[in-house]
Amino acid sequence: MDNEDVAKVLDEIADMLDVAGDNVFRVRAYRNAAQSIRDQAVPVADLTQEQIDAIPGIGADLAVKIRTIVETGDHPMRRELEAKFPPQLLELRKIPGLGPKRLKLLIDRLNIRSREDLEKAVNSARLSEITGLGPKLEQRIRESLQHREAGAGDRIRYADAARIAAQLTAYMRKCAAIGNLEVAGSFRRRRETVGDLDIVISAVDSAAVMKHFVAYNGVSQVAESGETKASVLLKDRLQVDLRAVPPKSFGAALMYFTGSKAHNLHLRRIAQGRGLLLNEYGLFRGSSAIAGRSEEEIYRALKLSLIPPELREDRGEIEASAAGKLPKLIERKNLRGDLHTHSLYTDGRASIEEMARQARDNGLEYIAITDHSRRLAMARGLDPDRLREQRREIDRIRKRLSGITLLQGIEVDILDDGNLDLPADSLGELDWVVASVHYNLEQSSAEMTRRIVKAIRNPNVDVIGHPSDRLLGRREPIKFDFGEILNVAREEGCALEVNSQPERLDLTDTACIAAKRAGVKVVISSDAHSTRDLDLLEYGINQARRGWIEKDDVLNTRPLKNLRPRR
Repeated sequence: MDNEDVAKVLDEIADMLDVAGDNVFRVRAYRNAAQSIRDQAVPVADLTQEQIDAIPGIGADLAVKIRTIVETGDHPMRRELEAKFPPQLLELRKIPGLGPKRLKLLIDRLNIRSREDLEKAVNSARLSEITGLGPKLEQRIRESLQHREAGAGDRIRYADAARIAAQLTAYMRKCAAIGNLEVAGSFRRRRETVGDLDIVISAVDSAAVMKHFVAYNGVSQVAESGETKASVLLKDRLQVDLRAVPPKSFGAALMYFTGSKAHNLHLRRIAQGRGLLLNEYGLFRGSSAIAGRSEEEIYRALKLSLIPPELREDRGEIEASAAGKLPKLIERKNLRGDLHTHSLYTDGRASIEEMARQARDNGLEYIAITDHSRRLAMARGLDPDRLREQRREIDRIRKRLSGITLLQGIEVDILDDGNLDLPADSLGELDWVVASVHYNLEQSSAEMTRRIVKAIRNPNVDVIGHPSDRLLGRREPIKFDFGEILNVAREEGCALEVNSQPERLDLTDTACIAAKRAGVKVVISSDAHSTRDLDLLEYGINQARRGWIEKDDVLNTRPLKNLRPRR
């Protein structure tokens, strides 16, 4: 098992203990252990029990359990807890707005045991009978149920799919019969969620490749296995389809299975207009293939430049390609700094100096430590006194740390009325201010718009953090007038964040497009809570690329001296 697999088992134990009403400190111990495992730079499967015990946040008892999980893939405690709950009940944890505590309320007060029970309770407005569960939450849950019914609940986060794909492709490349190999589909287009994996290969002996594929130890079920195509279900519950083609057709097959469907249909119409036929085997004039070995070859034959996979959604990329106006998309190497990170001062898991040293080792020129403000009491948010204490520590670190500039910032809460959680004199002393909404997410669109607009107009605010506050698969985005937000942000010179956390990826790709068109700058940030989290910037880059974002659209591609245009 890899670290993520182990952490998921611990998270499930924590969730079920929480639903069962177990001791809050015991629940927190399992959650902290899960996060500590995720933060490890080496696989815990390679560590001894004593080494696991030495990981911060993990004691002797948990180390034994983790070793069992590594060796067996599960733990008896998780199975025992699971047996106490109907499977349909545990599935409700995936519904945005229903965390373990609220789910326990529904079990205790309304005897909810399944999705059907929840639907009946929502339709009869019974949730509002429970203190703390009002009509706004009831409406959010109703929308979530309808959303999942439409089939949107079966996808996994891109970051999870990337981990699975990396393990599988590393195994597949051990097969000597494989020539080219690419993961296609929505994964290659860097969609924020992925429904399945499509792998395209070229091979001299496709039968040998298929045999190798279905023998992968991560496979739980083989749905189909032929000479050129196989389909399996992984133990992670993700379907993977493998297709083998001859080398002369590899580019055509890769283009076809990358999609999107709308992009491919548009290309086919262009081909038809030129008297050609485009399919997964190549580009043909009559029975003669004129292109197909590579994607670039096919685009060139259609009088187009190569279109990056992230743009292939039929949103104008084909017209831009034909006119020679495709954007030069942002790349990870363009980022000079990370402007949203956390430390041990609040809910981070590394010291300020550790975060700064890792950012320097990652090739960054500057990093802002932006711990939470005091409103987030659970995160031990900073008041003005602790903020000054942190400034003194940052000054000390600056004197001994070379190769990177360390900035003091804050992630300040935007209060209900749009005021900020810290006084203006405290904020005015900082190098960088991220303003974010973290609570009272059920405000109306008009209320939320006024709230965020007031924060944008505050001269101390540099960027609005994770603007929609969504959590993929868990929490719907807050409602506000995005057009108004963009207009005010442009007027005030305030940026919007592309948050790289895999469960956020906020701004969305379409919001990035809108921001670019409106002339609003973005900041791509990791929102790192550990040194390993600093690597999450790649996911924000993916999101920005899907949103047509270029280097000049991003503030933290600039040298530090040019970073803050509004001050």
